[in-house]
Amino acid sequence: MFRLIFILSCLLPSLWACTKSTPLEAPPTKNLILKFKFNPTQERLGSTGQPTPVGAGNAAQSPLFNKMSAHYIELAQTANTMLGAGKVVYFAPERTMPSGDKAIEFAQNTPVGEGKTFFSMPLKEAVGKFEYLRISLAYQNYDVQFRVTAGGNTTDQTGTVASFIGYRTYIPSVKVKNQTLAVNEAKLQGFWAFESPLSPTINFGQAPPGATTVPNPIVATSPVPAGSCVVTGAFLNKTGVIAPLQITGNETEDIIIEVSLSTNNSFEWQDTTPNGKWEPLLGEQVVDMGIRGLKPFVK
Repeated sequence: MFRLIFILSCLLPSLWACTKSTPLEAPPTKNLILKFKFNPTQERLGSTGQPTPVGAGNAAQSPLFNKMSAHYIELAQTANTMLGAGKVVYFAPERTMPSGDKAIEFAQNTPVGEGKTFFSMPLKEAVGKFEYLRISLAYQNYDVQFRVTAGGNTTDQTGTVASFIGYRTYIPSVKVKNQTLAVNEAKLQGFWAFESPLSPTINFGQAPPGATTVPNPIVATSPVPAGSCVVTGAFLNKTGVIAPLQITGNETEDIIIEVSLSTNNSFEWQDTTPNGKWEPLLGEQVVDMGIRGLKPFVK
């Protein structure tokens, strides 16, 4: 009898272990994902979101973009939603300068190339219906064509530009392509650095205040501060028709937004020659580096 009880006492824990129910795993979280697309054929817009030509006396080109970063992302419910009153889903690190002014922390900014994810968050944290996307762009890196005339010879070359289009950015240093420029101070919107394959040093400069284009098609009902780079665009479906973004939080698939940025003649300079070629050695000044439009497509 004792032996039977002993055997049962040994078996019962094993039987319980076999029949014990296993909790169901929670379904994986679905995300809102944003990716950049750099489009040189997209409409070239001005600050009010209307098509605009290159300025008189200037020339422009569509750069080959390498990377871009953002420091602020907002989902706006309607055209009447004021800046900051929508669903702010991202705000990059800033620092307070001795003057009391805020500046974007470039060292904590993460530029990415085309088709790479630059922002992701759980859909359940962004529930709502949104007609517009607002993104404050911070940094861009791209290749441009330029002309050099020296010793009676003229050649066309490719160089790389690192430009800062956020309202103000604290820059310890920036690697343009192969070379690094030490800055160690805050720079206003429009600061740029240029690396030429013909020079061992990096040239740099500053676009005029207020010269950087920031397209906002709803400027009449929802303006953005001067000197910012909050670019605005209406949500579009796969066929390019305006279609509000609806997020319930119960989606079974990720929502991927392709943020198409117009790079159509976005690099503009004073063409003093004039020949449509950027000739920095002749003192042709950069006047605008702003993105020329934003279209968020729901994939």
